Amino acid sequence: MVKAIRFHKPGGPEVMQLEDIELAAPAAGQIQIRHTAIGLNYIDTYHRSGLYPLALPHGLGMEGAGTVAAVGDGVRDFAVGDRVAYAAPPPGSYSEARNIEASKVVKVPAGVDDKTAAAMMLKGMTAQYLIRQVYKVQAGDTILIHAAAGGVGLIVCQWAKALGATVIGTVGSDAKAELAKANGCDHPIVYSRDDFVEKTLEITGGKKLPVVYDSIGKDTWPKSLDVLRPRGMMVSFGQSSGPIPPVDLGIFAAKGSLQFTRPTLMTFTATKAGLDEMAADLFAAVSSGKVKINIEQTYALADIVKAHQDLEGRKTTGSTVILP
Repeated sequence: MVKAIRFHKPGGPEVMQLEDIELAAPAAGQIQIRHTAIGLNYIDTYHRSGLYPLALPHGLGMEGAGTVAAVGDGVRDFAVGDRVAYAAPPPGSYSEARNIEASKVVKVPAGVDDKTAAAMMLKGMTAQYLIRQVYKVQAGDTILIHAAAGGVGLIVCQWAKALGATVIGTVGSDAKAELAKANGCDHPIVYSRDDFVEKTLEITGGKKLPVVYDSIGKDTWPKSLDVLRPRGMMVSFGQSSGPIPPVDLGIFAAKGSLQFTRPTLMTFTATKAGLDEMAADLFAAVSSGKVKINIEQTYALADIVKAHQDLEGRKTTGSTVILP
C-alpha cells in the first residue's frame, strides 16, 4: 500500500483525499518511481475542477522526481536506483510511489537535486518550448511574459535574459515585481495599478513586440494583441483567469496579420527523442547557472488542500514542491 491523493468528484480543493492504494508491479514498458519530491502546477487545478475532465476516481499531479524502485519487462534505459524525473500524463504524481511509462521519464543529472528536478520539469520544459521552439527568442528581442513571478514566468525571464532579450513582465503586486526583477525581468508592470499596454509602449518608445507569452487567459485577452507588431505572435499557454471567449479570427488580420498559437507541453514531448532533447537543454541551462529554479513554497502531501488554495488564491510565487 502507498498513500496517494485521489478525488471522486470534480470541485474545489476540498474534494482531494489522502488514501491508501494498492500499487501493482510495473507493467511491460513501465517503471515504478518512489517519489522524493512532487511538483505543483496550475493544470492540476484544471483536472481537479473538471475543466480538463478525467475518468473518476483519479489521482492528480503531472510532475515528480524520485528513484526507480522497479522496472517492467522490456525497459532497457533505466535500472533500479536511477534518479529520474518527469512531467507527463496521466495524472498521479501526488503519491508516495507510482508506475509510469519509461518513455515519459528522463534521468536527472548529478548536479540537480530532487526538489529542483521536481519543480523544473513541467514549468522548465514549458519555458523551453515557449522561448526555444514556438518563438525562438534572439538577442535584441523585447518580449512580454504575463505572470512573470510565477513558476514558468521566472524561468522564462531568466532564460530569455540569458539569450540577450529585454524582458517585460506583468505581475500582481510590488513584492512580485521585485521577485521578477531579481530574476531577469527588466521591466515588471503591476497590472492592478498600470495599464500594461500603455506601460509596455512607454517602455519601448512606442515600438511593438514580436511575441507575447500568456498563461492568464481571459483577463489579458485581447489587450495583449495591442502590443504586438505586424506578424507578431500571441502565445496562449494557460488560462488561470478563465478561458478566452470565442474569437472572431478577423481580429488577427485587423491588428496586423498576427499569429496565434495554443501549444501544449505534451505535443512537444510526444516522442522520447524530443523529450530527451528538451530536457538536456533545460538541464544545461540550470546546471550552468543561467537559470535558477525558485522553490518558494513546500507543503506536505497531507496538506495538498492548502497548497491548492494558496495556488488559486495567487498567494504563491515561483515553484512549489510537495513532499510525500
